Amino acid sequence: MEPQNTSTVTNFQLLGFQNLLEWQTLLFVIFLLIYCLTIAGNVVIIITVVSQDRRLHSPMYMFLQHLCFLEVRYTSTTMPLLLTSLLSWGPAISFSACMAQLYFFVFLGATDPLRYPFLMHRELCTRLVAVSWWTGIGTGFLPSLRISRLDFCGPSEINPSFCGLPPLVQLSCSSVYITEVTIFILSIAVLCICFFLTLGSYVFIVSSVLRIPSTSGRRKTFSTCGSHLAVVTIYYGTMISMYVHPSPHVLPEVNKIISVFYTVVTPLLNPVIYSLRNKDFKEAVRKLMRRKCGIYGVRFLY
Repeated sequence: MEPQNTSTVTNFQLLGFQNLLEWQTLLFVIFLLIYCLTIAGNVVIIITVVSQDRRLHSPMYMFLQHLCFLEVRYTSTTMPLLLTSLLSWGPAISFSACMAQLYFFVFLGATDPLRYPFLMHRELCTRLVAVSWWTGIGTGFLPSLRISRLDFCGPSEINPSFCGLPPLVQLSCSSVYITEVTIFILSIAVLCICFFLTLGSYVFIVSSVLRIPSTSGRRKTFSTCGSHLAVVTIYYGTMISMYVHPSPHVLPEVNKIISVFYTVVTPLLNPVIYSLRNKDFKEAVRKLMRRKCGIYGVRFLY
């Protein structure tokens, strides 16, 4: 049995990309731009447009709104500290704040995998969204509780820029066997099962696409599905490689690179893949821009 927490560590130091000192300014500008684009793409474009156009008040776009809300919260859990670590040498985070960040990171990350459904009626859509949120809440609680009960005697340097599961397990000076097994089982249950269910759904999609008589129609649909599948694979692939193994003792630099994909890249790609390539959504954007431009007397030509 793992002992009760008797940690001597009260703060953790987030190292971030301190090994790339000469690139700090450039990395800060790049990640700040990505963060702003992610927030703009998810909040300003998708949530605003979907809310104002009645044609988009369907179960599919309801899922997109929940996805956007999750992405904003998910990326905001880690990006501010990442940006801070690029401006200062290893900013400190308290033990309690680190545990809180860990919980919300796992909670929102576990809610994300249940976000790629088919078009369906609103009642089933609402139930699936509720299941997704409750799954995330429960999944975030257990590993965060296990981590908070570990002993941390020092050092207190977290190589990535946020309080994730693998780096915290590595820093513990107590037995982590039960914690590692808990993380492994939850990773299998949440990540792998959802990933294979998603792949299974694409098998049905492909079989339906193959029945489309038009060659151009099949090509267009395959292009859209291919983009969706690429984002799904990036998200699940990096998360599974990080968490689905019995012992999370991997190189810190590998952790850092992998974490960038599922915390930075996929939240940025989702608004583009799931909405801006959608014909109905693009038409809704044009309609909204015409209306806004008309209010201010600006002629909209697009």
